[in-house]
Amino acid sequence: MAKSLTHKQYLNLYKSLLLPRLIEEQMLLFLRKGKISKWFSGIGQEAISVGITSALKSNDVILPMHRNLGVFTTRNVDLETLFSQLMNKKDGFTKSRDRTFHFGCPDKHIIGMISHVAAMLPVANGYGFAFQINKEKRVAVAFVGDGATSEGDFHEALNLAAVWNLPVIFVIENNGYALSTPTNQQYACTNLIDRAVGYGMKSLSLDGNDLMDVYHQFGKIVKKTRNGEGPYLVEAKTFRMRGHEEASGVDYVPEKLINSWNKKDPVLRFETQLKSKKVIDENGIKKIKQNLLSAIIPILDKVSSKPESSSTENEEINDVYSPPGFKIKNPSKKKREIRYIDAIKECLDQKLEDDSSVLFYGQDIAEYGGVFKVSEGFLKKFGNDRIRNTPIIESGLVGMGLGVSLNGLKPVIEIQFADFITCAFNQIVNNLAKNYYRWGSSVNVTIRMPSGGGMGAGPFHSQNPEAWFCHVPGLKVVVPSNPMDAKGLLNSAIDDPNPVLFFEHKALYRSQIGEVPENLYHIELGKAKRVKEGDSLTIICYGLAVHWAIDAVDSLGEYEGRIEIIDLRTLIPWDKDLIRASVQKTGRVLILHEDHLTGGFGAEISAWISEHCFEYLDAPVTRLGSLDTPIPANEKIEKDVFWPKNQIHSSLTQSLNY
Repeated sequence: MAKSLTHKQYLNLYKSLLLPRLIEEQMLLFLRKGKISKWFSGIGQEAISVGITSALKSNDVILPMHRNLGVFTTRNVDLETLFSQLMNKKDGFTKSRDRTFHFGCPDKHIIGMISHVAAMLPVANGYGFAFQINKEKRVAVAFVGDGATSEGDFHEALNLAAVWNLPVIFVIENNGYALSTPTNQQYACTNLIDRAVGYGMKSLSLDGNDLMDVYHQFGKIVKKTRNGEGPYLVEAKTFRMRGHEEASGVDYVPEKLINSWNKKDPVLRFETQLKSKKVIDENGIKKIKQNLLSAIIPILDKVSSKPESSSTENEEINDVYSPPGFKIKNPSKKKREIRYIDAIKECLDQKLEDDSSVLFYGQDIAEYGGVFKVSEGFLKKFGNDRIRNTPIIESGLVGMGLGVSLNGLKPVIEIQFADFITCAFNQIVNNLAKNYYRWGSSVNVTIRMPSGGGMGAGPFHSQNPEAWFCHVPGLKVVVPSNPMDAKGLLNSAIDDPNPVLFFEHKALYRSQIGEVPENLYHIELGKAKRVKEGDSLTIICYGLAVHWAIDAVDSLGEYEGRIEIIDLRTLIPWDKDLIRASVQKTGRVLILHEDHLTGGFGAEISAWISEHCFEYLDAPVTRLGSLDTPIPANEKIEKDVFWPKNQIHSSLTQSLNY
């Protein structure tokens, strides 16, 4: 053992090490009795969780994985609530909505995992970034398995942490296998910490089965990281004694290998060390085990006898989104004409000045001012803590936003082109979107994306990907069509305690000019706007398509007073009440958008109208969208063939004459 502690300290560490082992052994019994359905065993790896957690301060943030029960028990998480979670009972941390360690426990500064391994590493960066800019001497520690070090999020997170010198420690629990794939089939380097050199990061190797080695060595680097000498990549070498989960078994592991690691059992090893130090004897060990079992078994029995979980439709739906809660600021009467892009810039500028919790980051947004110059001058005005360039790491950006938000800030992220959001898909649809529903913590993250075509930019800089995200509960999707709405909706998006995807059409940036109030005001998300009044047909549209509709109606006098145009403004949530009222009045509907026709959001609106407004219809609902092809780079072909703009007149005539 590297350093002497008091007898009391040794005994407290032993109890902390033994408790997760005893709980696991009971859980395995419950599994055989059918009281739980699945278990990811950390037997043999307890020294890592317990040693690291014991070396941290209570307000340092930990992001654990499958086999880190010792993190929760060492942080003294309420055992009844924890066992309810592990047994999928309603009064667990996630109300039976997620299993095992897929939850957050903010009062204990523990942020649990999702199933997509390595996804929480960028989240740790978010915490580290928040600690850094708030001048807090705190540390974020993120666990990851050896298999997950091949994931992109691992590399994106390490790179950003090193470049920004974040107070983050990444801990690889190298237990020999991912699920069943041995390490020699996962990576070619000798040690996983060899990768730290490539990122300019410090590293540390630990004997993951020696509690004292973990506790003392990790404690040293925590002090360094806390004082700005991080980040660190740590590799704790250990072994997974049981299957990836119990049903997997260990038939693929050589028996000789299991036997050799059995001799390094961290509990037995520490007991031997304590006996050699005369801290405890065999009778003392038995007494501690009996006392711990006497404490946990009644709680386990109580939880296992709780009734099966139940819920209602309203209860589930009401927990998908966090209630907005912010006070709406109305637009001032004083206005002046500005461009769409200037309205967005003005909102960000005023918001950053008005609300110190707002920060803005993305690729090339600092000195360069962004590729569309939205943030030009922001760095000089607000400083590097709030306006910051990032590497090209879309997934890393969004994941970091979750951590920043959970620490009480309001990150605004710019994705350079909406097309590039695909690289962050998992973080958006699985991490951001599901967080509030799973364990009740709001996620205030705004993602701004220049989208749309019309500029001859081809298939990778012209897409309208809004419909991809409208399918995901927990996200809000906003698509403003004019300067006034752009400013008011963006302000609401930033204040909304839910993840908001904010699509800004590139073709509107400098072409659309309108009157915009000078103050910082809100426009409520989920409220559509009637752009033109009419009594014979309703055009439902959003974004650039609003201007197609206006141009089409204005170009032919015969439509005057007959065509109603509704600008949705927000797709999720969308304004069903205004749509119903308009359809009831006109009896005919044309749904128009720039996105591809098949699977476009217009299909959802059409289906809803057919189901809920059928009795008002005098003609079939008509949809117009772009061709179901990738977007051509030739600008003339895009506008003449790909876009549906030229079909509006014929569709209106056909519907009106039906």
